Amino acid sequence: MFKRIDKLIIDLPKPDHPDANAAAAVQELLGGRFGEMSTLNNYMYQSFNFRNKKKLRPFYELVASITAEEFGHVELVSNTINLMIEGTTFPGDPDISPMQDAKDKRNTYHFIATAQTAYPMDSMGASWRGDYVVSSGNLIFDLLHNFFLEVGARTHKMRVYEMTNHPVAREMIGYLLVRGGVHIIAYAKALEIATGVDMTKMLPIPDLSNRKFDAARKFEEQGLHRKLYTWSDTDYKKITQIWKGEHPTEGGLLEVVPGTPEGGPIPNLQELPEEFAPGISEEDFLEIAKRLQRSAGL
Repeated sequence: MFKRIDKLIIDLPKPDHPDANAAAAVQELLGGRFGEMSTLNNYMYQSFNFRNKKKLRPFYELVASITAEEFGHVELVSNTINLMIEGTTFPGDPDISPMQDAKDKRNTYHFIATAQTAYPMDSMGASWRGDYVVSSGNLIFDLLHNFFLEVGARTHKMRVYEMTNHPVAREMIGYLLVRGGVHIIAYAKALEIATGVDMTKMLPIPDLSNRKFDAARKFEEQGLHRKLYTWSDTDYKKITQIWKGEHPTEGGLLEVVPGTPEGGPIPNLQELPEEFAPGISEEDFLEIAKRLQRSAGL
């Protein structure tokens, strides 16, 4: 089971301008074939379906712990999209068309169906698909699939990074470039232990160095490219049998960190009267507050 913490995996900057078209591109990193919905569900179902957990415990724990991190990545990309759309429309009487600018945006689904928030779809608005999941039951096959899934995800992140300079998108992508590199190396190490093949000799596919990306630099300075979290206070510590030694491209010792990253605050999305969201007037709020007080015995 999963324990939820009311924080984002990192602190996102407050945007000073919207860019709904860039948010549509960022949707690929959420609901595309190589997006965070795919990494999450691939690893989640592989961990659910894993055979011989007792004998192959370190491999199971690796996939299980990375699954938990991917939940945080889905949440991070979703909040990034939300912040990038915010400010595109304005409140006003329906007859003045307060959402008139939305009709010219690339993904009008953001405005018609989701009240200007993320949705599990790709950059063209196609819904994320369950058949993107590979859970074959064969350990080597699944680890190899995961390795290439992370490589594909990194390639897409690099391309979207070059499509927008929006500060929220850059912060998120910079972080995920670093963390995705960790997962590539983790699966490469697992494959080497399982097969004897040195997968790091296949790198760069693409280059794992983040020196070209300004937004990734501070996260590497924090050593996040060398850390793998257990995402549990007590479990999944056997990943130390896989995540060990030196970082293959940057040097420095790899480290397993018990628990979770410190994290940052979750953005508080303001109401959008022009979207009838959340659909609670000031009078409604006061009445709800009274009911809550009564239910609490106050």
